[in-house]
Amino acid sequence: MIKSAAPDHYRAWCWEQGTSALDLVLKSVSRPVLQPDEVLVRNHVAGLNPVDWKALGARLAQWGPGWVPGVDGAGIVAAVGRDVESECLGRRVAYHQSLMRPGSFAEYTPVRLRALIDLPRTLDFETAAGVPCPALTAWLALAKLPSQAGATLLIAGAGGGVGNYLSQLAVNRGFAVTAMCNQRHWARLRAMGVQDCVAGPLKTSEALPDALENCFHAVIDCVGAEHAAALAPALKANGHIVCIQNRLTEWPDPPFTRCISVHEVALGALHQYGDDADWRDLTTAGHRVLACLAEQTLVPEESVIRDFRDLPTFLNDLEHRQFSGKALIRVTSVKEA
Repeated sequence: MIKSAAPDHYRAWCWEQGTSALDLVLKSVSRPVLQPDEVLVRNHVAGLNPVDWKALGARLAQWGPGWVPGVDGAGIVAAVGRDVESECLGRRVAYHQSLMRPGSFAEYTPVRLRALIDLPRTLDFETAAGVPCPALTAWLALAKLPSQAGATLLIAGAGGGVGNYLSQLAVNRGFAVTAMCNQRHWARLRAMGVQDCVAGPLKTSEALPDALENCFHAVIDCVGAEHAAALAPALKANGHIVCIQNRLTEWPDPPFTRCISVHEVALGALHQYGDDADWRDLTTAGHRVLACLAEQTLVPEESVIRDFRDLPTFLNDLEHRQFSGKALIRVTSVKEA
């Protein structure tokens, strides 16, 4: 038996066809039958991420008409499956959803219990909804690297959402961080503890500056596979390169030269292949990030918030880089809850 305080139907933005966010359709959808280990979250805020527009048109997962997209959200548990304790009702949570499960572009979202991240009492839903995809991606990227106090790290694309958390988490872990990004981000990143900043990303076919060759223990690239390959000469012997956008299709060096290690990062891997222990590690990391945000020892991206009715146009604006900051959608106000 499912314990519930949720309506039988609710509003959701649904994908029907096409690859444009402007093609999303607002519909009334039926409350799903929860699996035994699932809860139903009443979303207060949904976070928009590049993966949300990249997935439209079933490019990253096989969707059918009527599918609800969206990977990040924050809200309150409104219903629980039969194997979930009723004490879970009313929990304030954030989550990252699988692309293969109904998403956060809705008033309610079914989420597996193990994916929930509890919110600190003093943290608002807006900040929390902007955390899972960028911050947990940053955490996974850093987890690929062996800890070495003072090790040099180049972060390419450090001015974006993932880069914002990467820079701060890497500094906190003791890396000597160099940020590659537009100059408009330099003052902010230096205030976070980044030691040096260089112009970037590299333009197509542009060679790495000589001054950056053989300088870094590790490179984390947030730009793309070709850009990551162009940064390989920045590594010292036995270095590491971590790709967040796509992956290297070829090994960047001949055998037995730099002897580097190549890594890729995707939160979706845990949804398909992760076990309960993996999820405990991830949600524990997520809760620590949220706690640091509540304590103001981590700095979030500047929020840009719009209403639920504006979701398609806002996601389209995100795709076409029409604004700066973290895109958030206010789904349900606290007064409505």
